[in-house]
Amino acid sequence: MDGTLEVICLRHAESENVVAGVSGALPGAPLTERGRVQAAAMACALTPVDHVYASTAERARQTAEAISHSQGVPVTAMPGLVEVGIGSLEGTADPATRARTAAVLRAWVVNGDLDERVGDGETGYAVVTRIAEAFETIATAHRDGGAVAVVGHVASLTAGLSALCGLGSAVWGAPLPHAVPFRVLLDDRTWRCVTWPGALPETTPAALPGA
Repeated sequence: MDGTLEVICLRHAESENVVAGVSGALPGAPLTERGRVQAAAMACALTPVDHVYASTAERARQTAEAISHSQGVPVTAMPGLVEVGIGSLEGTADPATRARTAAVLRAWVVNGDLDERVGDGETGYAVVTRIAEAFETIATAHRDGGAVAVVGHVASLTAGLSALCGLGSAVWGAPLPHAVPFRVLLDDRTWRCVTWPGALPETTPAALPGA
């Protein structure tokens, strides 16, 4: 890196799948009306960025487009940023599946047990690997530094950044809220998460789980 890269990360704004309590990656779930208002307000307040990267899911894309429209910057969709897949359980509103999802996320983040999965869905290894690869692709595209935004999802961002930034159990406790930015820096090939919604001091992260 020739300069520090600031990655302003955020979970997508409120979406229909979250309101309905439906589990899974659900790529077609759009923002709610409240979510569209959240996205617009966030975009107006967001620090200037050079580019927006987003999960290919509809709710993340719509959130990213709010930033794009506000700042006049391009959006690139990245499949690696999608939410955790839960295989054949995708789309269920079963409370037991949601409880299992939370337990698996805790195993990944707190215990470092990346073999766990929900049903026949993704392992923690798969999620952490694709998030890391997405962030490295972004870093390669911005070797001179600058600032970019990344719009993703609560579980995959938390698991991925916990591993990438060495946060471990420090990120378990308060779920990432919708459309609230937090900062990750890349400097001298080291990723550092310097803010996290719900944390007290700026350098003490805390977060999870949700949808």
